[in-house]
Amino acid sequence: MELLGERGESPVTDLVDALAIAQPSVSKHLGVLRAAGLVAVRRRGRERLYSVRAEQVRAVMEWTMRFERLWSHQIDRVKARAEAMARDDTPRPRPNRSTPTDAASTRTPTAPNDAVGRQENTP
Repeated sequence: MELLGERGESPVTDLVDALAIAQPSVSKHLGVLRAAGLVAVRRRGRERLYSVRAEQVRAVMEWTMRFERLWSHQIDRVKARAEAMARDDTPRPRPNRSTPTDAASTRTPTAPNDAVGRQENTP
């Protein structure tokens, strides 16, 4: 997409040459972009000329920018944790992935409306 944006409308053969990728791969990617509405195609004789649909790309960009704050926050958290772990050379225990079971959580209901693990007060 960046190449199409820079060059403007281009035939597949020019894109193949510039990207040094096999023609079927380039055509497949262009097909996906076309199906998503991000590129347009027109015929000129036997050639297919592709171009970026700027308004559609802008809409996608604006939509994804709404989530940038969330991504930045997550990246900042990962970075802070990695830095903290790098400062602390002591080995960390591996988290226990198994969940403990107790008798109350594994009890089978005895009546149709009896909830698992619920204890009833009987006088």
